[in-house]
Amino acid sequence: MATLPPLPLINGFTSYLMDERHFSHYTARCYGADLRQYVEFLAEDGGVDVVEATEQKAFDKIASNGTPNGDTAGTILPNTVTKFICDADPESIRNFLSHLGTKEYSAATMARKIATLRSFYKWSNRRGFTKTNPMTAIRTPRQAKRLPKAITVEQIEKLLSTPSDKDVLGLRDRAMLETLYSTGIRVSELVGLNADDMDEPGEALRVRGKGKKERMVPLGTHAMGAVKRYVEMVQSDVRCASWWAEGGGKTRPLFVNKHGKRLSSRSVRRKLDKYLTSAGLDPDISPHTLRHSFATHLLENGADLRSVQELLGHQSLSTTQIYTHLTTQRLQTAYNHAHPRAESA
Repeated sequence: MATLPPLPLINGFTSYLMDERHFSHYTARCYGADLRQYVEFLAEDGGVDVVEATEQKAFDKIASNGTPNGDTAGTILPNTVTKFICDADPESIRNFLSHLGTKEYSAATMARKIATLRSFYKWSNRRGFTKTNPMTAIRTPRQAKRLPKAITVEQIEKLLSTPSDKDVLGLRDRAMLETLYSTGIRVSELVGLNADDMDEPGEALRVRGKGKKERMVPLGTHAMGAVKRYVEMVQSDVRCASWWAEGGGKTRPLFVNKHGKRLSSRSVRRKLDKYLTSAGLDPDISPHTLRHSFATHLLENGADLRSVQELLGHQSLSTTQIYTHLTTQRLQTAYNHAHPRAESA
């Protein structure tokens, strides 16, 4: 079918995610993409031509009435996909999920799409846009637990030594990689750092995480030194003077590109890919692998789970506990190789 026009109901939900739940623009956009796929299915299944002006009137009607009502909506609601969305029952959801099943999505992707619908209908029902929440009758399929990937300390050392320390871009990249491994922060948190987020006397870093929650994380000696060398070269290099001047004040980005603009998460990934190739390391290693490695190495060396939870910025301890499975797995492997009666030859 033709490309769907913007739907006020979907736009209202994604705005809620960003404004009230403080989701990133990227995450809200992903939720919106899942919902558009759902809307496309409903429109095609119901034989509805989606017209932006008509959908706006339909949304205005349900927004003013509190709940959708076909009788008072007259000819507006019955012929809109907005009504199909608001009138959906568990059977409608199951039909959509059955449709998704023909796409051969992974279990993780299916779970994400179900989570999107669950969040959307919870929001819609609370605002009176729907009379019931059809998702209460839908169960999320169980997924096989996937252990996070971590690399060895030796591999970390090899990666961190790859960027050049002779020029400002090399120093920047080394500082970024050192910071990722030293703190375990997400790549989105890394690119969001400002120059004044570094607390040099306290050897710590102020990080703004999910939901705009701030936390202080320790910054190791190697990472602190790398960041300081990068900043000093930027400030002393005439060619780079404009970089630092453009940001200005407290919101000056810490890590910038060659044009003096804040780096994107995608740019960090591209830089990492380049150094993985140079170091001869697994190209599937991602910035998140460094976060996993940070947590795994801390636990392997005796850190307690609660401290690791706070450092990672996890709301729930259960999210952090998956790393204990990884360290236990490594201990089991070491035991099997070292103990004379661990397993038969």
